[in-house]
Amino acid sequence: MIARRDVLGGALALALPVPALGAALPVPPSGRLGFDVWRGSRQLGTHDLVFHPSADGLVVDVSVDIAFRIGPITLYHYTHHAHERWAGGDVVEISTQTNDNGTRYRIEGHRDSRGLVIEPGGQPAYVAPADALPATHWNHRELDGPWINTQNGELLRPHVTPAGMCMVETAASKPLRVRRYALSGPVQLNLWYDEAQAWAGLSFIKGGAEVRYARRG
Repeated sequence: MIARRDVLGGALALALPVPALGAALPVPPSGRLGFDVWRGSRQLGTHDLVFHPSADGLVVDVSVDIAFRIGPITLYHYTHHAHERWAGGDVVEISTQTNDNGTRYRIEGHRDSRGLVIEPGGQPAYVAPADALPATHWNHRELDGPWINTQNGELLRPHVTPAGMCMVETAASKPLRVRRYALSGPVQLNLWYDEAQAWAGLSFIKGGAEVRYARRG
């Protein structure tokens, strides 16, 4: 039997806009973030996030599809799907599936009395540090603590250096003013956040070429 309060809670979630449910989180007003992924002058794929209101907070679905092709031949193909559930500003559940050019990964995570328990596929489970967040980048709070690698569940502690304001180009070739953070150590990349603290893109070097995320919209 469905309790009356559950029905009311679900109705309230549907009635509220996404930003109201994620007021403490940098949720875009449209409920979506999308990026085109480039390596030099070649587009490799897309990275999309969809934010859904829920009765107790927020659900975030992430989908990545990247391929490197020469003519009709695909030399490398990567897909990644992540599902996060947030309540009260905390991650309470995460599940991911990754296919890295034929090598498959899967992780599960849930919050209990001990904290956020991460279960990497085939590896021992562990309780993540209280300030650890999934490395899905949309929440700038991830810069303040350890990262949970959403592909294999590894706990990472990147060194984060604020690198000031700069201009980047969106997918529509428009300039966007962002704050850049340079990451080093176990993670080598640049992360960009706009003046509203929304994720604006990233860049890193792979195989001697720059890979860059250009935000759509």
